[in-house]
Amino acid sequence: MTTTAATAPDSRQLRVALPRQIPYIIATEGCERFSFYGMRNILTPFLVSTLLLYLPLGERGLAAKDVFHTFVIGVYFFPLLGGWIADRFWGKYRTVLWLSMVYVAGHACLALFDDNRSGFYAGLFLIALGSGGIKPLVSAFVGDQFDSSNKHRAKLVYDAFYWIINFGSFFASLLMPIFLRGFGPAIAFGIPGALMAIALWVFWLGRKRYVNVKPAPPNPHSLLRVARTALRARRPGQSRPGLWITGFGLVLALLSLAAIPHLGFVIGACLALGTLLVFGGIGTALQLERARGAHPDEAVDGVRDVLRVLVVFALVTPFWSLFDQKASTWVLQGAQMTKPAWFHEAQMQALNPLLVLILIPLNNAVLFPLMRRLGVEPTALRRMGTGIALAALAWVAAGALQLRLDGGEAVSIAWQILPYALLTLGEVLVSATGLEFAYSQAPPSMKGSIMSFWMLAVTFGNLWVLVADAGVRNNTVTGWIAASGVSENAFLMFFFAAFAAFAALAFALYARRYPMQDFYRA
Repeated sequence: MTTTAATAPDSRQLRVALPRQIPYIIATEGCERFSFYGMRNILTPFLVSTLLLYLPLGERGLAAKDVFHTFVIGVYFFPLLGGWIADRFWGKYRTVLWLSMVYVAGHACLALFDDNRSGFYAGLFLIALGSGGIKPLVSAFVGDQFDSSNKHRAKLVYDAFYWIINFGSFFASLLMPIFLRGFGPAIAFGIPGALMAIALWVFWLGRKRYVNVKPAPPNPHSLLRVARTALRARRPGQSRPGLWITGFGLVLALLSLAAIPHLGFVIGACLALGTLLVFGGIGTALQLERARGAHPDEAVDGVRDVLRVLVVFALVTPFWSLFDQKASTWVLQGAQMTKPAWFHEAQMQALNPLLVLILIPLNNAVLFPLMRRLGVEPTALRRMGTGIALAALAWVAAGALQLRLDGGEAVSIAWQILPYALLTLGEVLVSATGLEFAYSQAPPSMKGSIMSFWMLAVTFGNLWVLVADAGVRNNTVTGWIAASGVSENAFLMFFFAAFAAFAALAFALYARRYPMQDFYRA
């Protein structure tokens, strides 16, 4: 893969270099991202001001965060399902097409049931299923349009791809709070639904131009089969430590499921999945060489490549804990700040995509060339590790603002520009880089699935938010926070900053030994 930063798309290069089907995919992504961010960025204020009015005022903010982050967990969990269906049955094109119809139905539910919790939550589920199911496939579908003869152009497309995401997000973040306040939730949620319907139509129009990589047939040397062989294999005079570690993980997963009545379904189920992935991955890595002979060397090596990638993804999860709270925690903080009467605190989120549109070309034109002149190559892993550290700094800044608010000061919402700027620079370094990194590091038979694991990192990032919020509901924890002399909000902000700083350090140490791969189509 290339190691340069994402750049703003150059129109002349796009016309000359790109396959003719690429504009259909980019246009589809622009409309779909407007629809997603349009509803997502007004979800928290809508919940607080409308759907959760039955709760006491002091409980609405935390309840809105729970709903928001549970929804985001679903959005980034269902890529596992979409990737599996595409890789094994329907292929990427048909999976995107059919799940997009589910996506449109979910938007319709939001617009029709804005005053009915059951109907509204059903709409959120359908959007999570549709949006999550297609999310890894569109990125991987872009990569499928290239081969080894023009793979150097893929970076330009991923730049344009990420640029159009933020172009749609900017206008959605800016306009939807205005429509919510001026025209009500039915219109505010209906407009994103209309954009998603347009996205589906545009994607369908390009159907005869796409390169469609066929689903892989049942693979006797798949990741799970190789892992099972490795764990079960016996060697004379040797124990099976990997099998014991995996078994211990299975016990912990069952305990997490048993604790669902106390933890809640989302937390319990996600903890069970995470435990299986972590302990199963460690156990498989310990005994992987035992699978050689029963499976081809390339299959065993492919599993090792995937396990290495999953470690990278796991270390990125704290970044997503911080990033996604800009649409929940930072919106609630903005509601406490001084601002013009015409300005809605949710509109601050428009600053994020606007800064992305500025920072992407600035990084490539100024920052990264400067780093190279100083003898430091901005590799993909270096960019991602730096992005996690910048997110930690953003939350230190947000925590400092919260301390001023807790002290009774009148703080202008303009001060949120600083944490937004730091977090957005971190996003450019992590997210834009991660799309290409995930595709290039995935063995051919695992393209859709490995992109699903990249999305699953966001699920676990939001899981840590739910776990932390559940912790502050515990009397022992709240008593300890009160004794510290800071509010719960400020405490959580500094906690997540420390969480990301530790992850950035661990990421840097792991990245020094990571062997980069190149799995573009021959």
